[in-house]
Amino acid sequence: MMIGEINQQNLYLLLPSKVSRLAVLIQKHNHVNLVDAIKSIYASDTYQRLEQEESKMWHLGPVALYQVFSSEEG
Repeated sequence: MMIGEINQQNLYLLLPSKVSRLAVLIQKHNHVNLVDAIKSIYASDTYQRLEQEESKMWHLGPVALYQVFSSEEG
């Protein structure tokens, strides 16, 4: 393993930042409070895939993650 390599054992370090940025977008666009936005993320298929390193969804920025999340909800 190279230093700085993302794998399943250290992916958890990236997730809080991804969730917080996604939650702000959900809050803004869906007109919900921040707690409800965070709860909806953790309950989503998007999050289940995000926490799997092999999905490579951790590469996505907040807008792309919001698009994935929104398509799941729609």
